[in-house]
Amino acid sequence: MATAFAGNARFVHYTSADTALKIIQNEEVWMRKSTCMNDFNEIEHGFNCLSRAYKEHKDRFESIFESRFPGFCKKVEDYFNGWLPSIRNSTYISCISEHEASEDINGRLSMWRAYGSPRGVAIVVNGAPFLRPTNALQAYTSPVAYLSEEQFTNEFANLMEGFEQGGSLLSQLSEEQLISNMFEVFRMAVLCTKHPGFAEEREWRIIYSPSLHESTRIKPDIFTFDGVPQRIFKIPLKNVEAEGLFGIEIRELIDRIIIGPTDFAVEIKEALGIVLDAKGVENPLGRIWISDIPLRN
Repeated sequence: MATAFAGNARFVHYTSADTALKIIQNEEVWMRKSTCMNDFNEIEHGFNCLSRAYKEHKDRFESIFESRFPGFCKKVEDYFNGWLPSIRNSTYISCISEHEASEDINGRLSMWRAYGSPRGVAIVVNGAPFLRPTNALQAYTSPVAYLSEEQFTNEFANLMEGFEQGGSLLSQLSEEQLISNMFEVFRMAVLCTKHPGFAEEREWRIIYSPSLHESTRIKPDIFTFDGVPQRIFKIPLKNVEAEGLFGIEIRELIDRIIIGPTDFAVEIKEALGIVLDAKGVENPLGRIWISDIPLRN
């Protein structure tokens, strides 16, 4: 994350032209339940990875913590397992991807094929608002790790090594603090580990868990996607500068828009230019590019 911030990273959200229009007009981004996302195995893959790694390294885990806090591992397990149904069924996610300068004109072919067809749009945004630490929304951004169970287990071993070498730092924390921190490590590992077959997406996730950290600013709603009514949450694209959230409003957030392969690119560009102008975006039409990838949808 620090590397992304230092490099002035930009992110991109591939979606339909209709959704892009709504994001701009309503100044909000929607979050969907993890169980409704494209990868039907979103959470289970991460959980399976964690379960295998923990079992293989449980003795090592116990040797690090049990001498100081007897029963620590059982407490962590019970705490995590108690929250697991909520992690599975009450986690809401919005997805963005890393965006490279080489993709500024045409976008990424694999993403056009996967999202927004037959009238896809890529909204390229400035990355800083997603990377600055803030609790203003109680929603948090994290990169996705594309790992097999074996690769995850190797990374878990590296984590154990870090704990072993950082004993002096761990000793400064209370048992309650350690349990809480370990829970967050495990929770984010489950939520942000994805099958390696999706690696080309270079995804980051904005994660909201209302049952765990409820926000006064993110609002729930009901919407129907492909005939399925479901609960969603809406992130308002409004600055909260006093709490460290800024640069998220439309006029400063959007770097450019790329219109994917479609027969109606000119019409979509005109409409998006009008709504960008209404939101105070400078040179709106100059920020919109039409991809010339010869993809037939």
